[in-house]
Amino acid sequence: MSFLGKTYNFVSQENFEEFVKAIGIPDDKIAAALKFNPGFKIEKNGDTYVLYTISDVAPKEVSFKSGVEFDDKVGAENVPAKSKITVDGNTVTQVVSTKDFGSGTLVREFNGDECAVTIKSDKYDGVAKRFYKA
Repeated sequence: MSFLGKTYNFVSQENFEEFVKAIGIPDDKIAAALKFNPGFKIEKNGDTYVLYTISDVAPKEVSFKSGVEFDDKVGAENVPAKSKITVDGNTVTQVVSTKDFGSGTLVREFNGDECAVTIKSDKYDGVAKRFYKA
C-alpha cells in the first residue's frame, strides 16, 4: 500500500464526457463536470481510512472502513449516495449508488506514483478512465 499518504493529481481522462452524458448529468452542468478534476489522498489510521478530495471547488474528507457501506455525497454537486470502498493491496474499489444517477464502480489501481481510475456505470455501456500522478 505504497499509495497511502501520497497526493495524486489529475493528469488526463478517456471517455469521461460520454460517461457524464450517459449517467444523466444535465447539459448545463456537463462543462463543469468535465472541469472538476480534483486531486486525492488516502490515509490510514488503524482500521479506518480517510479519502481526501483535494479541490478549490468541492474539497471533501470521507472516513471509511474497508468493505463497509456508508452514507456519502458525490461529485461537485454533493449528490446523496451510498458508497462502499474496499481496499485490497494496491487496488481501491468504490461502489456508489445514487437515486438520480444510478450505480457505478470506481476502481483505483496504483502502480508506483501513478493511479488509473476505471469508471463503470449501470447507465453507461463503455468504460471511462481518469489518470493521476503523485
